[in-house]
Parts: sequence; structure tokens; C-alpha cells
Amino acid sequence: MAHREPMLLVDEAELVSPTETVAHYTITGEEFFLKGHFPGNPIVPGVILCEMMAQGSVMLFKDELLTHLALYVGIDKVKFKRSVLPGDTVEVNSKTVTKRGPLIIVDAQATVEGQLCCKGTLSFMLVKKEAK
Repeated sequence: MAHREPMLLVDEAELVSPTETVAHYTITGEEFFLKGHFPGNPIVPGVILCEMMAQGSVMLFKDELLTHLALYVGIDKVKFKRSVLPGDTVEVNSKTVTKRGPLIIVDAQATVEGQLCCKGTLSFMLVKKEAK
């Protein structure tokens, strides 16, 4: 995975099948995005839930990440159903919908204790890493 602290939003991830993955992230309450969202009533921002789903999805194409970056190119049909709070463990389930060359489309959902928090269709483009 290309992400590092403070943007790493996956504690563990596993490939369940060639087209499905599951990942987990526990909200500690110390994350940078909670400091102002909202003071005295911290709630994980929706855009961060989308990022958790994206990071949880990359196990689906982990082998390509040795030579490529997976860049977001689309977020569609996103729905938010439940707030995510400090102490919650978010489970992200992702499934490949389409893979056409460097374009990968994934359906993902984030749940807490079996309750749907967020779902959507995420699109990624695999872009060759530049030599350093």
C-alpha cells in the first residue's frame, strides 16, 4: 500500500477471493480529521469513509502496485447511512465489478457492527510509477 501515516486508513486487509477483499480500521479518536469535525462531537467525515473504502479495495490489485499507483478517477452512487464515531471499527468489503486494462471499477461498502455506514462504486486507474 502506498499510503503512510497520517493518511493510512487500514489496520488490516485480506484478499478473500480473487475478486473480493475485506479490510478493517479502528477509529481511535486521535485522527487528524476528527479535530475539527466536529469539536465536542467527533464524526468521521464522509470523504474519509470513501478514502477508507478506496484503501481497503487496493488489495484487489495489490500485485500491480509494485509498479503502478492506483489513482481515484471516479466515485459514483455513494450513499451515507450511519455516522462513524471514535471507538468504531469500520469493516470495508470490496468486490471487483470490471477490470479493463488499467481501469478497475469496484463496489465497496463500509459497515460498523454489521450496520451499513457508506457504500458506493469506486473507479481506479493504474498509472505506471515514475523511476526515481
